[in-house]
Amino acid sequence: MNALARTETPIPAGPSQTRRQAARDDRDSARLLPGLLLAAGIAALAFALRHLPGLSSFSPMIIAIVLGIAFHNLVGTPAAARPGVAFSMRKVLRFAIILLGLQLTASQVAEVGATGIAIIAATLVATFTFTVRLGRLIGVDQKLAELIAAGTSICGASAVIATNTVTKAPDEDVAYAVACVTVFGSIAMFVYPLLPGLLQLGPHAYGLWAGASIHEIAQVVAASFQDGQQAGEFGTVAKLTRVMVLAPVVIALGVAARQRAKSSRAAQSSPSAPMPWFVLGFVAMVGINSLIDIPAEAKAWIVSLTTFLLTMALAAMGLETDIRKLRAKGLRPLFLGLAAFLFIATFSLMLVKLLG
Repeated sequence: MNALARTETPIPAGPSQTRRQAARDDRDSARLLPGLLLAAGIAALAFALRHLPGLSSFSPMIIAIVLGIAFHNLVGTPAAARPGVAFSMRKVLRFAIILLGLQLTASQVAEVGATGIAIIAATLVATFTFTVRLGRLIGVDQKLAELIAAGTSICGASAVIATNTVTKAPDEDVAYAVACVTVFGSIAMFVYPLLPGLLQLGPHAYGLWAGASIHEIAQVVAASFQDGQQAGEFGTVAKLTRVMVLAPVVIALGVAARQRAKSSRAAQSSPSAPMPWFVLGFVAMVGINSLIDIPAEAKAWIVSLTTFLLTMALAAMGLETDIRKLRAKGLRPLFLGLAAFLFIATFSLMLVKLLG
């Protein structure tokens, strides 16, 4: 009886076990530090370079991935930095996406109205479906096609890297998709402001069109405010409403990936694709921001922190990207990005003209 009691009684961790665990934690932190510092340094440099003439219209995330790619291919990512770089691409990214929810509220979505929400939703679904199916037709890898589809239909680079948490594409695919949405989103940013008069779009309609179809938030802001304050404010709100769809899209892709893994005979011996539970944190942050009035100073700090963490994640992505593998992808994904851009611009414009 006493022996049984001794067997069932848990043995508390002694001081030596506690010290060993603390030492392991310290070693893990030390392994991550070089890569975290490298990614953070590139992110900080991207923010600084954004103040140079000609670069102010680009988000620091785009500049950071270019710097990361340049560093990796010209200098080489040190082996000691790789654990921290991987941590930035995964854990830091997920935390940043959760924080992204604090930039949205339910009242902002309500401002767009039922018609505006319907236009945004229809455009997003149609563009995503069109891009994936066209990618299949022209021979673009499914994972890369999904990344281009997400970046074009939702919110540019942020959507690409969020989608890749379930798509699990190579880093070169992520870099290629980011390049596509950057190039064509930048073209839209400069071309759209020339068109309101030609297309007979009022400020409300133009803002809705820009918010529903241009890739990056920064690009929407730059393009929509060219037509005045009203167009700029409505375009920004419409774009943020579009960002809200990031959560259900990533969850849906996660479910689809799990189903593919279960039905694949080759995947039986490997773990199935993970569910992106972190997007539920994104939704929770939207709820908190809708219910609690966060002070303006605190919100500005949160927005800056979120952007910096996303920039770190993109810098880390660049630090893992091999240009030779990018070249091997060829021009078909670029054509897919162009086709997706033209589709989302024309399809959303048609809906705005008919319903807006």
